[in-house]
Amino acid sequence: MKLLIISGRSGSGKSTALNMLEDHGYYCIDNLPASLLPALAQRLSAQSTDLPLVAVSIDARNIPSDLKQVPEIIEQLKQIPLRTEIIFLDASSPTLIKRFSESRRKHPLTTERIGLRQAINMETELLEQIALLASLSIDTSNMSLHQLRGSIKTRVVERDESGLALMFESFGYKYGVPIDADVVFDVRCLPNPYWEPSLRPLTGLDAPVRDWLQTQATAEAMYEDLKAYLLKWLPKFEENNRAYMTVAIGCTGGQHRSVYLSERLKKEFADKIKNVQVMHRELLRRETA
Repeated sequence: MKLLIISGRSGSGKSTALNMLEDHGYYCIDNLPASLLPALAQRLSAQSTDLPLVAVSIDARNIPSDLKQVPEIIEQLKQIPLRTEIIFLDASSPTLIKRFSESRRKHPLTTERIGLRQAINMETELLEQIALLASLSIDTSNMSLHQLRGSIKTRVVERDESGLALMFESFGYKYGVPIDADVVFDVRCLPNPYWEPSLRPLTGLDAPVRDWLQTQATAEAMYEDLKAYLLKWLPKFEENNRAYMTVAIGCTGGQHRSVYLSERLKKEFADKIKNVQVMHRELLRRETA
């Protein structure tokens, strides 16, 4: 039996995630009061229930006093023989403002005196404790609804429960470090294909860029060092009951070097870890622009 707690700031895609989980056999409850979580978990663990997969949403619509008690509530859940995971969805504040403006929906914390930007900032504080406790954080800033559904499917629904789910995420520092990264590597010191006119419009997915970077000794050395680090330390994270791991690799624009290394590392670990994914944030940004 499994209990998933879905949380995140309003507009980050929680409803889409719940719908996706429901489509794959989860019994879903939207906006469950956090104080009811222990009772729900007790009931699920006490029965050979016909609800083996349950997902609940807990967000800023919840009772404020309950949200403050979330760390204590999660500690209570650890005493119950039920597998529980927290998935936290988020997006950049400008993205959330844009989504609310385009949809013309009301943010749950806005009032006559509290505007949208202030409400989003308040929500960040309200949900901070849940975000810190999350097993998996997903940045949906550059995801379409279809891409978010795909991410939930591959990272949560199809994850091998006995092992680590590993994500390599390329990004560009000029757009900021991903908010869902667990480990970040900076590869801006490597030779940049951007300065080669024929390679500039291509990406690290294209053969000419891959071939060029493979001729660069420093790029090969960086790859070997990253591989060695992950081979040594990923098992330690897994031994510490880590269910999800996002390794972010950044270059200047997130188009060439970080994409190339993320792809190579994904291929390297695909035969070592059952659930290995790769995501190229800035390439997604271009697709959804």
